[in-house]
Amino acid sequence: MLERLQAAWQRSDRLLGLLSDEAWLEQPIALRQPFLFYLGHLPAFAWNHVGRGLLGTRGFAPELDALFERGIDPTDVDSYEPRAAWPEREAVLAYRDRVRAELGSALADPGFPGEGRPVVAMVIEHELMHQETLLYMLQELDHGRKTRPRDWPALAMAAPVRCSRSIEIPAGDAVLGAAPGSLPFGWDNEFPGHRVRVAAFAIDELPVTNAELLEFAEDGGYAEPRLWRDEDWAWRARRCLNQPHAFRTGGSGLRVRGLLEDVPFERAASWPAMVSWAEARAFALWRGARLPTEAEWHRAARGTPADLDRPWPWGDEPPAAAHGNFHFRHASPVAVGSHPEGASAWGVQELVGNGWEWTLSPFAPFPGFEPMPRYPGYSADFFDGRHFVLRGGSWATDTALLRPSFRNWFQPHYPYVFSKFRCARSL
Repeated sequence: MLERLQAAWQRSDRLLGLLSDEAWLEQPIALRQPFLFYLGHLPAFAWNHVGRGLLGTRGFAPELDALFERGIDPTDVDSYEPRAAWPEREAVLAYRDRVRAELGSALADPGFPGEGRPVVAMVIEHELMHQETLLYMLQELDHGRKTRPRDWPALAMAAPVRCSRSIEIPAGDAVLGAAPGSLPFGWDNEFPGHRVRVAAFAIDELPVTNAELLEFAEDGGYAEPRLWRDEDWAWRARRCLNQPHAFRTGGSGLRVRGLLEDVPFERAASWPAMVSWAEARAFALWRGARLPTEAEWHRAARGTPADLDRPWPWGDEPPAAAHGNFHFRHASPVAVGSHPEGASAWGVQELVGNGWEWTLSPFAPFPGFEPMPRYPGYSADFFDGRHFVLRGGSWATDTALLRPSFRNWFQPHYPYVFSKFRCARSL
């Protein structure tokens, strides 16, 4: 556990090292705190749950424990008031290092309580999830306020845009979630596992690409009210949105936003389209289709013609580089369909990695849901009908978070997450 935690710390330091010195108080996404907050939030979460919460150790900086305890509540962002002042970065770094030293000593102690392992696992996964948050915040930051490490991966070579076929999936069962006690650690929304009957449907072999999304925009999709829910149309109008947020126009022609550079469109045309749920839904309607439900997505990913439920789309083998673009291997999306070895039993490709996949399903508890005793608001605060489930993982998702029961969720007007989507149809 200590080795896993230290590895997570090292990666967090590397990602925060992409920031230039003058960018720590930048807040490129209104729904997120400045970068400095996350420098303190990650150790504060670890300390509050392990040092103070589990071990009962007296805090050494209670004011920082409280300041960095929790970020902006995304369900109440309209009432958020930015702080007038933040601690100096050196003070936050000292706090981080003290927390790490204290927890390192505690975990190295043979007397560390065995019942504390799930708490440490929660802290590790919290760190891994926030690494992805930091990266899409960094993507929104002005490129001039970032530094590119010499060993940072180069962009993958461009690939031709492929046509996606529609694959019919017969009626059958999908097993959502996991049985209590079946995982070394899982978040409360993953439990309990249960079987859902899924009617026959068709789903696209591949996710929608940037090239296809450009067709939608050029055909007037952003100007056609019938494709949008009323609240989505009003959001689009407020944002004056006539193309995806990631598309950038200027003197150098159409480009697609990347983490450290904007990429010429021809280099990114075959990347998966990264848009909000509202845009994904509108595109699907334009195509005469819809988004898949969470249960349909799961059946397409892990079901089989024999009505079994496989651990992974490709079978029993743990995730490896041949199966998809995840675990920071490319530091960007790659062309859809680049990992045919990751196809499901039905031939549906790229269900894990390269972008979290939007589903039609609102984020909701499974029957028999029980909140986590140590973090009761983790999921329950978002069971509001205003967040939608994403599945599968992105290029910036750690392998630990690719497990079949893991669920992600965001609001329908959130275009920043490393997402993708594909079309489905009822049969």
